[in-house]
Parts: sequence; C-alpha cells; structure tokens
Amino acid sequence: MSNKTDIFFHLNGQTAIVTGGGGGIGKSACVLLAQAGARIIVADRDLSSASDTAAEIVAEGGTARASQMDVADETSVTAVFEDVMRSEGRIDLLVNNAGLAIRRSATEVDLADWERVVAVNMTGVFLCARTAARYMIAAGQGGCIVNVASIMGLSGGGLYPNISYQTTKGAVVNMTRALAVEWASHGIRVNAVAPTYVRTAFIAPLLAQPDLVRKIEAMTPLGRLAEPDEVAAAILFLAGRGAAMITGHTLPVDGGFLAQ
Repeated sequence: MSNKTDIFFHLNGQTAIVTGGGGGIGKSACVLLAQAGARIIVADRDLSSASDTAAEIVAEGGTARASQMDVADETSVTAVFEDVMRSEGRIDLLVNNAGLAIRRSATEVDLADWERVVAVNMTGVFLCARTAARYMIAAGQGGCIVNVASIMGLSGGGLYPNISYQTTKGAVVNMTRALAVEWASHGIRVNAVAPTYVRTAFIAPLLAQPDLVRKIEAMTPLGRLAEPDEVAAAILFLAGRGAAMITGHTLPVDGGFLAQ
C-alpha cells in the first residue's frame, strides 16, 4: 500500500513568506513549514526576532533567512517580494500572520489607533496577498495564501471591548473568500485560520489576568487556550496538497469556542 502522507504534507522545493514570523504563531509556522521542506522567508518589522527564528530553523537543518518588512508600508512589501524573487526565483506560499491589537472600546478608541490597526490587520494582508498573487499569476504555477484571522472575526467577542481588532479580522475573513473566488482560475488557493486565544506574547496582558483566563477556558469546550504549534499545524494543512480542494475557507482553531 502506497503512503500518501508525505505527499499531502510535504512542501519540498517551495518558497514561503511568513509575515510576523519573529514570534508567536508566525514563528511556529516558520519552523513547521521548514520541517515540511519549504524554504522560509521570515518577514517581520523586528529584524532581530526574524533573524532569531531563521537561525533556529537553519540550526535544525532547514532553509531560512530573515527579512525586515512592514506589512502596512507598500514600498517595504514590494521591496521584500522583489528581493525574494531575485534570490529564490519563485513564491509558492504566503502566510499573512502579522497583526496588531489595540484593545479599546468603540467610544474610546481614537482615529489614529483605529487606522494603525486597519493598516496592519487589513491593508497589510491585502498588500502582501496582492503582491504574492501578481508573481504567482505571472509564473502560471498557482500558489497558496493562508491568512491568519481570529475567532474575533467570526464573533462579537464579549469578554472585553476590542472593536478595531474584531472589525479588521472580520474583514480578513471576507477578503479570504473574495480573493479565493477571484484567483481560483489561476490555481491560487486562499484560505484562513481563525485561532482562539493562543499562549503567546501577543496576549500577554490578558494572560496576566487569571480571572479572564478562567473565563476564556470556561467558554471553550476543550477547556484550555491554544498553543502556537496547534495553529501552525492548521496552516500547514491548508498549505499542503491535502487541502488541494479547499479554498475560500476559514478554519477555526478554537477548541470549540465558536460551536456554542
């Protein structure tokens, strides 16, 4: 009996750009995708953290390099993608992971902070996806984009006010659908993951509130928060051939949070 497991999950020979790859979910995705055989471009505003991730991958026998990129800056995005094309000759996979949260209510968030969150979480996802798709279409070999949305893009939250994050992550969910439909004829699949609360530095202020953590756990049927590797595993699935017939889908990685 032939074993299709490796075929469905390996990414040998593929070039992957992971935004926000310096830590948290992004770092875990970089490491796991590298273990699956992809060449990783660790893109992050913080070049030092990106370099640390790349060094860890190389030390484990993988292929990776760091690149400083601000996803909200079109010039920065363009420069990084051009550099990847010069050095690698192809872009097969984009993981749009970079994100920002400013946890304030609708009546208290000011316009400047609202626009900062929109610039990173929504415009940044669009800029990177558009740039990747242009190269993928020109190459005529298809490709894959995985966006990192959130359960807050599929629900109204309720534990605390976070209007700018919830709004932009909801936009990512529908952007995923729209781009999947637009680019399907080019063989480009566009999907998203929607993580629950994940134990990373991104939610450190929340983790420092034991009562809030207990509330989150109580609202989650599996009774716990997620780990970064669990979200990375979902990204790997959507990136691989095992998901070849999946596009326009947002996959919750939430321990049942949204099922209630």
